[in-house]
Amino acid sequence: MFLCGAAPGSASMASAPAVEDTHIHLDLRQRRISVIRNGHRIGPWPVAIGDPRTPTPTGVFQVENKRVNPQYESTKSGRVHPVTGPSSPLGHRWIGFLRQGPNQFGIHGTPWPHWVKIRAAVSNGCVRMLNAHVQKLYELVDVGTPVKITR
Repeated sequence: MFLCGAAPGSASMASAPAVEDTHIHLDLRQRRISVIRNGHRIGPWPVAIGDPRTPTPTGVFQVENKRVNPQYESTKSGRVHPVTGPSSPLGHRWIGFLRQGPNQFGIHGTPWPHWVKIRAAVSNGCVRMLNAHVQKLYELVDVGTPVKITR
């Protein structure tokens, strides 16, 4: 199970080590995300980011885990959302990049594309992408890929 600021419910998906010349770059100011591979930019794609009260963390992290059809657990109630897939609050792909205690931050899809299209600051710290875009990002990165988040 995952939530922006939630703990995953199962072990990380195993993957090959990240290619050293590949990283994810998230620009919070422009609210866009890209993959940089061998000096070439793939993307950028628009994103929704953390609300000012629950901001998306900045710094250099790495992909810790990846999931297809992740389960969402509410940060407020602890209730597990029964729906998985594109209609889930996490969409159909999850790329986790930071744990803080029981909480985990990640890049994921969303059933609410409006927030991504207007590049809103509405999440609990996670990065929301359109489902088609996060699927492409998911295919481009592995566990261990660096994630650089800047303002």
